[in-house]
Amino acid sequence: MSTVAEIKSAIKKLNPKQLRNIGDLVDELREDQWDRQIDTGAKAGKLDKLAAKALEDYRAGRCKPLDEILNIG
Repeated sequence: MSTVAEIKSAIKKLNPKQLRNIGDLVDELREDQWDRQIDTGAKAGKLDKLAAKALEDYRAGRCKPLDEILNIG
């Protein structure tokens, strides 16, 4: 198994195309890891309070339409 120092050293030797490919791979791995974390947290109920608060705010009229926030339209 390579150490982080060895990996960093190898990355510094890559040409621009290879570096983009590694960057894309790292982005994909991070996105997959994030998706798993969100899924695990949701299944464990860690997002329940946030969802309940969001619904409460929505039902009480304390939310703005997204297009208004983003100044679309």
